[in-house]
Amino acid sequence: MKKILEYIKSVRREWFKIVWPSRDTVTSATIRILVFSGLAALFFFLVDSVLNAIVGWIF
Repeated sequence: MKKILEYIKSVRREWFKIVWPSRDTVTSATIRILVFSGLAALFFFLVDSVLNAIVGWIF
C-alpha cells in the first residue's frame, strides 16, 4: 500500500511540472499540420494520376 501511495504522490508531483503550450502555439501548429497534410494529399494525388496515366498508356 505504501508503494501505491508513493507512486500516486510522484505522479502528482510530475503533473505540476508539465508546461502546457499556449493557445497561439496550438493554433499555429494545427494550421501548419493542416497545410502540410493538404500539400501531401495533393502530391500523392498528382503522383497517382501520373502513374495511372502511364499504366493506362502501356496497357
